[in-house]
Amino acid sequence: MTTRRFVAAWSLLTALFLTAPPVMADTVIVRAGRILDVEQGRYLDNQVIRVEDGRIAAIAPYAAGAAGDAPVIDWSAYTVLPGLIDLHTHLVGNISSANVAAPLLNSGAQDVLLGVAHARATLAAGFTTVRDVGAYRAFTDVALRDAIQAGVVPGPRMFVAGAYVTVSHGGGEVTGLAPDVAVPADMRRGVANSADEVRQRVRELLAGGADFIKVIATGAVFTAGTTPSAPEYTEAELRAAVEEAANAGTFVVAHAHSAEGIKRAVRAGVRSIEHASYLDDEGIELMRRHGTWLVADVYNGDYTEEVGGREGWSREILRKNRETTDIQRQGFAKAVRAGVKIGFGTDAGIFPHGENARQFAYMVRYGLGPLGAIRSATIDAARSLGQERNLGSIAPGKLADMIAVSGDPLADIELLRKVEAVIKEGRLITGINP
Repeated sequence: MTTRRFVAAWSLLTALFLTAPPVMADTVIVRAGRILDVEQGRYLDNQVIRVEDGRIAAIAPYAAGAAGDAPVIDWSAYTVLPGLIDLHTHLVGNISSANVAAPLLNSGAQDVLLGVAHARATLAAGFTTVRDVGAYRAFTDVALRDAIQAGVVPGPRMFVAGAYVTVSHGGGEVTGLAPDVAVPADMRRGVANSADEVRQRVRELLAGGADFIKVIATGAVFTAGTTPSAPEYTEAELRAAVEEAANAGTFVVAHAHSAEGIKRAVRAGVRSIEHASYLDDEGIELMRRHGTWLVADVYNGDYTEEVGGREGWSREILRKNRETTDIQRQGFAKAVRAGVKIGFGTDAGIFPHGENARQFAYMVRYGLGPLGAIRSATIDAARSLGQERNLGSIAPGKLADMIAVSGDPLADIELLRKVEAVIKEGRLITGINP
């Protein structure tokens, strides 16, 4: 990383500690101008949300004096939504750049410190939960998750993959280097070239603290020398990952661009398909029948074309991005029409963290509709994580994750790009003070 970027990240980290929010009260009242009930698709006007020990205890129409002695967060001028969930982020390390060797220029500690800054930006943007789908240095995402969970640093609740499970020189490797450059061992912890090796890597990653497994089933747009339209694992190898994860009570998500790679992963039993650039009709029907989630980053092709072209990213990356962007969006629209389950995932880390909500407008443009797009980042995302009892809607018993926006996001989805305030587990993180 450049000295300028590291100094900026360190300054942000210092500010983070100097502006830490106060300790959460046992009971707090949130007065909401209106609540979006994402499960029923309706607004509830002038409501009071009672939060006890970080969870929603009750919701009722506002009445003067109902708060008693509890502190009140007055969001009566705002629309209140559940905290947002991004199912495809990469918080640790630098965002994408023209330098293919960039992952080698940081220490693990520097990568995690950058992750602290990225986590703060993500939380401030209203994303209270992320599924972080891999870091080059194994278990740096585990360290960041644990620091956030312990309250050492602020950030979204993280579910992490630990590292990528990938073939040698495949889509999850650091490639494009001179042949005599040795990639550090901690960047190759997930490399596996047979079903038995896949099983072993899955066991090691879960033992190291991963919450789920990320397999790289095909080549990648951003990995030099790989082909997105080509599968990299057999169905048997993918099934080995799914079986080992299931033995530990968790699931597998698959980076899969190619039509064949998608179908192999779905038949093997993965929870979700990430990217899905070459998704075809047969793959759509398989996903619908198997209940497989589609998590397609339909925004960042435009970012890559604009910024990558301006900053001189490699011709290979720009070519692959052009080849996959439009066809991915067409497949996404067809999957929506077919009733495939859709989760919100952006690939933040390709573009700057905190700009995740740019994707909502793209999901609406390609057929999901405003309520569907919001559901994909709230209750539906929670279901894809198996966390619907805790996350995804504003309802008694659930964790008190909420955001406030001005106006009606069902009429203007772009309002979600300007979150006015955030509460995570009953604690005001940023924005309107009580």
